Amino acid sequence: MPVPPGSEPEPIRVIIVDDQELFRRGLTMLMDSEPGLDVVGEAGDGATGIELASSVAPDVVLLDVRMPKVSGIEACVAIKEAVPAAKILMLTVSDEESDLYEAVKSGASGYLLKDSSIEEVAQAVRVVADGQSLISPSMAVKLIDEFKQMSQPDRGPVTTFRLTERELEVLRLVAQGLNNKDIAKRLFISENTVKNHVRNLLEKLQLHSRMEAVLYAVREKLVELP
Repeated sequence: MPVPPGSEPEPIRVIIVDDQELFRRGLTMLMDSEPGLDVVGEAGDGATGIELASSVAPDVVLLDVRMPKVSGIEACVAIKEAVPAAKILMLTVSDEESDLYEAVKSGASGYLLKDSSIEEVAQAVRVVADGQSLISPSMAVKLIDEFKQMSQPDRGPVTTFRLTERELEVLRLVAQGLNNKDIAKRLFISENTVKNHVRNLLEKLQLHSRMEAVLYAVREKLVELP
C-alpha cells in the first residue's frame, strides 16, 4: 500500500560544528546518506557554529569540544540560550572526565567519542532528537564515578519542594537510566505524559537536559548509586 503524501515524518535537521574540515565534510556526507537525517549546515569553529545554529534552528547540533575562538563547551551554552529546543551532541576525541562533566552541566544531551561508527553517531542523533540522553559506554563509567563523588553524606536536605510527587517519581526513573517508553510502562501512563512530566521538571529545576537531571538527582540523594 503506498504511503499517503505528507505522512512521512520530517527529517531530523542537523548541523555539524568541527574545526577539522576533512572530518566535518566526511561526516556531513555520511550523515546525509542516513535515512531521516538532513545536514542543514556546517561550521569550522564555535563562534560560527553559534551563528549558524541561531539562524537555522536545527533539531540537533553535533559539536566538537576543543575548537578555536569559542570552545565547544562555551558554544553549547550559547546555542542552548539561543535555540533552547536544539539538542546538543558532543562528538570529540576528548575522553577527559572534566570535558564530559562540563558538557553535561552546559546542557549537552549526548557525548560520543570520534571512534564511534557512523551508525552509532546516526543513532545517537535520533536518540537525542527524541529527548533522550546518550553517552559513549567508555565514558559512562567515568560519569558514574563523578556522580559518586558528588553524592556526599553531609549534604543538606533535598530541595525539590517545587516538584509534584509524580514529577519526583519520573525524575528518579530518569536518573536510573530509563527512557520515556520504559518509564511509561513502569508508571502505567502514556509516553506523551512522561514527556510532559520531564519537560515540566526540567523547567522547574532550571535544567537543560536529562543528564543534568541525573546529576541533580544524585546530588540531592534522590537515587543511590551501586
